[in-house]
Amino acid sequence: MFKEKVVLITGASQGIGKAIALKFASLNAKVALNDIVQQEENLKAVKVEIEATGGQAEYFCADVSNMESVEKMIADIQIKMGRLDVLVNNAGITKDRTLAKMTVEEWQKVIDVNLTGVFNCSKAALPLLVPVQGNIVSMASIVGQRGNFGQANYAASKAGIIAFTKSLAKEVGRVGVRANAIAPGFIETKMAEAIPEQMKATVKQLTALGRFGKPEEVANIIAFIASNEAGFITGAVINIDGGLSL
Repeated sequence: MFKEKVVLITGASQGIGKAIALKFASLNAKVALNDIVQQEENLKAVKVEIEATGGQAEYFCADVSNMESVEKMIADIQIKMGRLDVLVNNAGITKDRTLAKMTVEEWQKVIDVNLTGVFNCSKAALPLLVPVQGNIVSMASIVGQRGNFGQANYAASKAGIIAFTKSLAKEVGRVGVRANAIAPGFIETKMAEAIPEQMKATVKQLTALGRFGKPEEVANIIAFIASNEAGFITGAVINIDGGLSL
């Protein structure tokens, strides 16, 4: 499905990002793995795992919140891999605290990584995506649609991604580029492990399927959205939440 195509996944060293990378590699894509330099060893491990199954991968350390760092990464991808067909904006962080206790630094860091990171990567990648009529898939969240206690910064960043994606889809559709967003609910990741057990039980009770999602289930949908089979889907926000938002 993705033979000879290059897919860049930000925040690919673990969790959902790693699952996305493995999925695209299984579909014969050449995978460009990104994360911050502190995650370099994990990026190397993902690259080795992909190559062990016959896939192709390169890794690129870059801070998505820094435009200069992102522009260098995109230039390096073009040099090493020759092209870029799909950008998956997955990198994200949380710094949870109620607004009354949240610091300016905690607010700004989440906005810088989660939202400005999507702007930086999308803007830098667009010149490579336009000639191949590629597409951008960005990681939002149901929290960006519903809000969540203690996550004003995170919710604002994810709501911003939704609005950004819809606006971008209107701008680039005329040149054949698609932009979509994915809004996961609670997924089994290290981030979710930090949730208190009582809260986990409550979330599962409120979820129609009665469980958390798996990273692979998110990756499957992203691969579909990025494929030619979803060629008439753009500006969409697809919930993957097991019915939590019903």
